Formats: sequence, C-alpha cells, structure tokens
Amino acid sequence: MYSTSYHRASSLEDAAKMIAGAEDGKFVSGGQTLISTLKQRLAQPSDLIDLRHVSSLKGISVDGRSVRIGAGVTHAEVASSTAIAAVCPALCHLAGLIGDPHVRHMGTIGGSIANNDPAADYPAAMLGLGATIITDRREIAADDFFTGLFETALEEGEIITAVAFTAPDKAGYAKFPNPASRYAMTGVFVAQVGSGARVAVTGAGSDGVFRHGGLEAALASGFNPDALAGVTVETSGLMEDMHCSAAYRANLIKVMAKRAVAAA
Repeated sequence: MYSTSYHRASSLEDAAKMIAGAEDGKFVSGGQTLISTLKQRLAQPSDLIDLRHVSSLKGISVDGRSVRIGAGVTHAEVASSTAIAAVCPALCHLAGLIGDPHVRHMGTIGGSIANNDPAADYPAAMLGLGATIITDRREIAADDFFTGLFETALEEGEIITAVAFTAPDKAGYAKFPNPASRYAMTGVFVAQVGSGARVAVTGAGSDGVFRHGGLEAALASGFNPDALAGVTVETSGLMEDMHCSAAYRANLIKVMAKRAVAAA
C-alpha cells in the first residue's frame, strides 16, 4: 500500500491551504469515484483533502424558480428534495437513478460534476438546464465547463462550491443504464425554456457529454415526442465499446429523447 496523507478541511480556506501545500493533492467529497480509482492504482495522490465537513458546501435553496444546490449535497438529498421537486422534478428523478442507495447517500453533485465521467448523469442535467457552476474563484456556464472526457474548465486547486439554475418550463430525463454499474449507456436530458429547448446527451459521446442541435431544433418547433420523428442522429463522434456500437447508441439517443420529452 502506498502512502497517502489524509486531511479533513473545515472550511474552503482550509482546503485551499491544504491543496497548495500538497505535492500531488486531490480533493475527495463522497469518494465514490476517487476511492475506487485509488484501489485500482490508477491514481496515487500524495494527499487527500476531505471536503465532506465544509458546511458552506451544504444546503439546497429554492427561491421562486431560482435553484442553488451546494456542491456537497448528496444524490439522495437531491432525489428527496421537495423544494426541487416543486420546480424541477426531472432533476430529482435523475438523482434517484444514480447507482444504488449507498452511492446515492455518499456521492455528491459537486464530485460528479468535477469528475465529469462520460457516462455520468449530472453533467447532462447541468448542460440541459443551462446551469452555472460556481467555484471558490468564479462562475462558469455549463456550456463552457465540460471540456472533454474527464476534463473540465476547473483550474488547479479550484473547488466547486455550488450549482445554480433557473427551473425550466418543462424538463425530463431518460437513460438506458448499464445493468451492472447503472451508469448511462445513453442518457438524455431535455428542457423547455420559453420557445426554445435544450437537449444534453451523456453516455454516448466519444468526447463526453454534449448538446444535440438537431433534437433541440425539432423540439423548439413543438415540445412533444412526435416532433423528434424526423430527426436523424449521426453516428459520427459516438462511442463504440463492448456494450454497443455507435449505431446502437445513435438509436438510443433518439429513443431516450422521446422518453424524456414524454416524461416532461
């Protein structure tokens, strides 16, 4: 077993000092991804800075249609939030589909977004909702935040503190889960905002989560499943792996989009 120093931060200031003083430090929140990575020797940080006890990362606030969720809020807390359910039930539904009860009670929204797994659910929600990712340094639009496989716009030592968005008129999420991991083999989040629509796809792109312009244009003309009938989803840029081909994923994108719109 290699040596790793564990630190428990009590504030964002503590965490910033700890990461600055570490040779190769990593932040850990719920640990649902990082701990597994450590066990597989895919990462060997010199220091782990635990953010679970930073109170400023907690809490859910809903003011009218303005929603703010602390980065340390767990998936289970999002799934069971009556305040969020009143304005954006699709996000609660999405959170309830993540992993299993253990994962949902330990994993956090900030950790999921920061990791940006190409098959994770929250990146699709953030992109679909046009959310703002708030850090200890700045605010970043979701369209600019997710930059590639496991890549984000976060700078070294930057900490996500919250996410914020205005609840859409309608929203829905549907995914085809891997039966073992429950990650999305393809997941689609749709949102209607005024006369426009946003459609974000996870689990299918070879470069991670992305918006689909063709589906958005179709839904802007009519926010119903039938509006998607004539849309063609190209296989270019889609993943191929042991689970399914790019052509299969292209079909799943359209099917999941229809289900998400029906749910909305």
